[in-house]
Amino acid sequence: MKALLFAAGLGTRLKEHTQDKPKAMVYLAGKPLLQHAIEYLKNNGISDITINVFHFAEQIISFLEENKSFGVNIHISDERDQLLETGGGLKKASSFLMGKEPILIYNVDVISNLDLNTLLNYHLQQNALATLAVRTRETSRNLMFDQNMFLAGWKNLNTDETRISRTDSFENARPLAFSGIHIIQPELLELITEEGRFPIIDLYLRLAKDYPIKGFIDTSSIWLDLGKPEQLQAAESLFRLKD
Repeated sequence: MKALLFAAGLGTRLKEHTQDKPKAMVYLAGKPLLQHAIEYLKNNGISDITINVFHFAEQIISFLEENKSFGVNIHISDERDQLLETGGGLKKASSFLMGKEPILIYNVDVISNLDLNTLLNYHLQQNALATLAVRTRETSRNLMFDQNMFLAGWKNLNTDETRISRTDSFENARPLAFSGIHIIQPELLELITEEGRFPIIDLYLRLAKDYPIKGFIDTSSIWLDLGKPEQLQAAESLFRLKD
């Protein structure tokens, strides 16, 4: 399995930490989020990783060079000409991801202990074009999955705004929160018709009308989104407890 690590974001919610560095180089428990992510992927058997870069990209590139890419094969998808969001970032990185292997997509500001091989096995058993790790947690914006865990649409629980992919099953679909961890088949890359900057969720919602986009309920004991200062602080406390 190959991996695409999203590390190009501006980190605006972490602005006190990202004024002079990219979000990927924000430190947690003595090492940057980028290193945490690479080590997590490596420990799960992934040795071919593409990283997209934009904000202070040279810091990420220098850090990887200084650390000899942590012993894995790393490609840089350079978005310094235009920040493309997750969907556009996937499309731009596609030349590094083509082949026959499934592709794991992972956000650099996520800390998780999900066994990625368990996720991969589920993805393969379901014959899914894409499998999204989801959790039952509080959030206003939810992906909606039917009783067979097919992606049926999206809903904002605060405003009732909806986007429907599967009209036959959306009404009874279950709201679940996306974890920023997903696996796609390389065939999906050839189905991207969107251009420029766009979110990957928009791509999944479009494809879910005609292709099997599945959900995997992640019940692992650790999942943290480090997009905000208070979340970073909570993660520091967790790592201190582990030590």
